Amino acid sequence: MELKQIQIRPTSTSTSISSPVKHKKSDYSFSENTPNSNALPLLLYLTNAVFFAAVYFLLVSWRDKIRHSKPLHVVSSSEMAALLAFAASFVYLLGGFFNPLQEQQELESQEDEEEKQKITNLKKKLENDQHVTPAAAIKSTDPIIMSEDEDEDEDEEIVNGVAEGRIPSYSLESKLGDCKRAAAIRRKALERITGKSLDGLPLESFDYESILGQCCEMPVGYVQIPVGIAGPLLLDGEEYSVPMATTEGCLVASTNRGCKAIYASGGATSVVFKDGMTRAPVVRFSTAKRAAQLKLFLEDPLSFETIAAAFNKSSRFARLQTIKCAIAGKNLYMRFTCSTGDAMGMNMVSKGVQNVLDFLQTTDFPDMDIIGISGNFCSDKKPAAVNWIEGRGKSVVCEAIIKEDVVNKVLKTDVASLVELNMLKNLTGSAMAGALGGFNAHAANIVSAVFIATGQDPAQNIESSHCITMMEAVNEGKDLHISVTMPSIEVGTVGGGTQLASQAACLNLLGVKGASKEVPGANSRRLATVVAGAVLAGELSLMSAIAAGQLVKSHMKYNRSNKP
Repeated sequence: MELKQIQIRPTSTSTSISSPVKHKKSDYSFSENTPNSNALPLLLYLTNAVFFAAVYFLLVSWRDKIRHSKPLHVVSSSEMAALLAFAASFVYLLGGFFNPLQEQQELESQEDEEEKQKITNLKKKLENDQHVTPAAAIKSTDPIIMSEDEDEDEDEEIVNGVAEGRIPSYSLESKLGDCKRAAAIRRKALERITGKSLDGLPLESFDYESILGQCCEMPVGYVQIPVGIAGPLLLDGEEYSVPMATTEGCLVASTNRGCKAIYASGGATSVVFKDGMTRAPVVRFSTAKRAAQLKLFLEDPLSFETIAAAFNKSSRFARLQTIKCAIAGKNLYMRFTCSTGDAMGMNMVSKGVQNVLDFLQTTDFPDMDIIGISGNFCSDKKPAAVNWIEGRGKSVVCEAIIKEDVVNKVLKTDVASLVELNMLKNLTGSAMAGALGGFNAHAANIVSAVFIATGQDPAQNIESSHCITMMEAVNEGKDLHISVTMPSIEVGTVGGGTQLASQAACLNLLGVKGASKEVPGANSRRLATVVAGAVLAGELSLMSAIAAGQLVKSHMKYNRSNKP
């Protein structure tokens, strides 16, 4: 049985193993040879008298000099003797003051060593005695040795408290000071309340401290998602091994085939043509005229510098870029766009917007009623035409020319079939469906997998997957030009889930972990281009599989378990 040591305060009572343990006087007090602090030696008394006599003489002498206007720096022989007596007695008394303290510290140190030795002896005795209860083995002035069973009893009491509603589940981390223990207790309470088992949900081997206050509240375990690698993806002259966290069979294999085709054709190129996160608060006035006046003020180039000064105070990375407004009666929606460095930037832009709202209310628009810091004109985690048209986060275009022999040998199809399929499926078919930003085969598949692997917000897959895939025959119809245009990839390499160990490892694999030390925002922009490059590879491979009639066959082979 494992034992754990818990320190408690000493009390006046004691218990023993089989009989009371008597302590010697020297155990808890100074020895008889220790000098009594109240008994000062005769020499110390004499020195004390000399000190005060010298001080008194010097004070009287200086008083007389001041009265008779004599210079103080002229010293007589008697005054010189008094000064020497004063200095000598002061030094002696100072040494006498620190010496007892040093002796006391040495005695206290010796006492601590004796106490440690006693604890060690008692532990050894406890291990040798198999018939004695550990809690009763040591007197209360020593640390108590408690069994793990007693600790489990305490946890059981807390589990009952949570299950019965007496202890709030959300407060366990702060009350216990142990995040893993809090998760285990919450998990047991949940199983007791619901009557359902969580045996398949892992609890061990996770750093619960790392998610406290920033990633997840009230954890009871974690979900395991396998991570596969597609690549190398040759993009802008560099090779990337793209991590993809997914449970969909064929996805990594298909993307990997697309990477192979791109690599064999000389690689892909990408451009980030816009970089800015948005937030759009909604405010209300008593009249539509006042709402229009604020719109005109915000969109006036002469006002931009003043507004930007208020906005930019929120962060050294946040820099206001544009403000676009939309009116609905007395309500005004203001869409602020700003740079956010290597962070995804939602919190950063929200702070800047709040600064501007406070500034407007204290200047020319005190009658402005702030309805909400977000009025959905941003637009976050929802498919929206404003993101498709104006962009949000990183706007990226990525392209490649796939050679004819690669299309034939690697992708098992031909250029003409791919061009026709893309027009009828990704363009015409999506238009028939009324798609908004969904003019592609499966961009969301790749975006979600890379997002989860690298610690991005999975919900932002919605607007980040806005993509239009274009294909056309080039070089006299022999080769295939393919491109993906993605106007709103929302990624960051600092903050949120990027600081978790597994996600940080995937970012490190791509060479974009943390903030860029050379150029602020460079790492997040590079990550956005990798996402677009991986989407390009995924689109190329899936469209080829459909054109060749291999989609169902491939999924039946790779996306079905062979277990009996």
